[in-house]
Amino acid sequence: MKYKCIIFDCDGVLVDSEAISAKVFQEMVFELGCYLDFEIILEQITGTSMKKNLKFFAENIDGNLPLDFEEEFRKRSFEAYKNELKPIDGIHTLMDKITVPICTASSGPQKKIRLNLTTTNLIDKFENNIFSSFDIDSWKPEPKIYLHAAKQMGFEPKDCVVIEDSEPGVIAAVKGGFDVYVLTNKKKKVAFENLGAKVFFAMEELNSLLGIDL
Repeated sequence: MKYKCIIFDCDGVLVDSEAISAKVFQEMVFELGCYLDFEIILEQITGTSMKKNLKFFAENIDGNLPLDFEEEFRKRSFEAYKNELKPIDGIHTLMDKITVPICTASSGPQKKIRLNLTTTNLIDKFENNIFSSFDIDSWKPEPKIYLHAAKQMGFEPKDCVVIEDSEPGVIAAVKGGFDVYVLTNKKKKVAFENLGAKVFFAMEELNSLLGIDL
C-alpha cells in the first residue's frame, strides 16, 4: 500500500447519517411553514458547515430562524442517530483489513462524531484519532482540518489519502495536497473527477484501489 495513513471523513463515509440529518431539517423547516424537497436539502447539507446550512434555511423561510434552531436540530438528530443510524455498507470489512494508522476528520462537533461512531460500533477503530472542525474553527472546503489531522497523526499530506463523499471535502483535500478518493454515484462521477478526486461506488472497491487486499 502506497499510503502511510488513511483519513476518513465521517458522515457519508463511515456512517450513513446524511439522509437522517436531511429528514430532521426538512421536518423542522416544515414546522416553520416552509416545504423544501428532501433531495435539495440532502444536496445542501452534504459536507457543508452548519453556519452555511443555517444561512440556507434562513433564506428559505418567511422570517428569521428561531434562536434555538441549531440546538433543537442537534437534539432531534442525535436522538434519530441513536435509533436509525447504520454504518456505511462494507466499512467494517474494510476496517478489518487496514494495517496502517487511520483517523477521521469531520465538520461535525466531537460529540456528534463520537456518538455516531459508538452507535455503529466503529469507535474502537479510531480511539483518540478523531478530529473536528469545531476544534480548530475551520471548515471544509478550507484544507485546515485535513492538514491538522495529518499533522496530529505524524504524517505529511503526500503520505496520506483522504476518503470523502462531498464536494467541499474533496476541494479541501485537494487544496491541502492530499490524494482523495470519493464515494459517490455515477451521476456525479465526472464532476468529482474534474475536481481531482478518484471515484468509487462501494467500499468493496476501495480495498483494491488502495491495495489493501494485497
